[in-house]
Amino acid sequence: MGESRPGRDDGAGRAGCAWGIAGCGWVARDHFLPGLLQAARRHPAAPPRLVAAADPDPAAAARLARRAPGASTAADTGELLAGHRPDAVYVAVPNHAHRRVVEEVAAAGTPVLCEKPLAADLADAEALVAACRRAGVLAGTAYDQRFHPAHRAAADLVAAGELGTVTAVRIVYGCWLPPAWSPDGRRYDNWRADPARAGGGALLDLAPHGLDLVGVLLGGDDVEQLAAVTQRRVHPYPVDDGAALAGLTRGGVLFGAHVAYNIPEAPGTPPRRRLEITGTRGTLTALDTLGQEPGGTVRLTGARGGPPAPVRFDTSLSPFTRQIEEFSAAVAATAAGVPPELAWPWPLERDLALHRLLLTALDRTGTALPPPAPAGPEPPHTAPEGVR
Repeated sequence: MGESRPGRDDGAGRAGCAWGIAGCGWVARDHFLPGLLQAARRHPAAPPRLVAAADPDPAAAARLARRAPGASTAADTGELLAGHRPDAVYVAVPNHAHRRVVEEVAAAGTPVLCEKPLAADLADAEALVAACRRAGVLAGTAYDQRFHPAHRAAADLVAAGELGTVTAVRIVYGCWLPPAWSPDGRRYDNWRADPARAGGGALLDLAPHGLDLVGVLLGGDDVEQLAAVTQRRVHPYPVDDGAALAGLTRGGVLFGAHVAYNIPEAPGTPPRRRLEITGTRGTLTALDTLGQEPGGTVRLTGARGGPPAPVRFDTSLSPFTRQIEEFSAAVAATAAGVPPELAWPWPLERDLALHRLLLTALDRTGTALPPPAPAGPEPPHTAPEGVR
């Protein structure tokens, strides 16, 4: 178990945690950091804060750190840990580097929150989890969709029986990710389209959110059977740009998902992000809640028809904010002597089981993907909110 670090008010509950960031790409800069700053505003007595940001690109670390009062930069994870002694580290490096960074953080006795997917392959994911368990540190996977207020409201309705017996959960989670896309000015450095660094394409990047979310919505009834097919239909890169999944939970609920890098956003088109939960008493439909941004809409339609009823939730609260607040609370709890498995309700072993299930389904699709379509004109698009 890691030692209690100076600077943290261990009685601060959801606030007061000193964070480090390893990997300063656009998700860390444009979503995690704003979530941290929002959490600080919500807890002014003992705000969570960024103490240092580490990235091999000094400019990337500087761009992120200058948006956080008092934050410093570091060249690598070792300097971050030794020079700044954070209470927790958020890991947002490319997938192939997750294992190395998480092992380094865990060996220092520091709690770690690692982006999804756990790793680019199963061996690294298993080693990562084993390292955290050997070190006895608090460790979690950064499934921010668990914390979206809309999804929390949906889970409450399911638990209250408002939908009756749930029979199916369906997800559409898409974005537009051209080969040369980069939000950081490094054109042709889109690591999400590089199998060596990403481990896969749309399936491995976007489907983990859906698999995790099903269990959260259904009170722990996780997907246990899964099949998948992939496509390379639009973009000329060597990973899949779309996939369809079908599965079944332990309790018998059907799961279906369409995840894609090949869905542009245009006026008048259906939402690229849609969640539907069907039960014997009603259906809950959420639009534009899947993704890093707050907001979206949720409506409940009864089995007997009638107009859909809006479901109220906090549309201003980022899912990253809630994630940071709750992991910070777990950090404080473990510093006070609470075992990590009691402080954080989502064990890494459960996340590893879902990762293994997804990789098994991916292997079953075979290695001979359809050839990509010739590159054509790119439609207008905004930043791909769905990707990590």
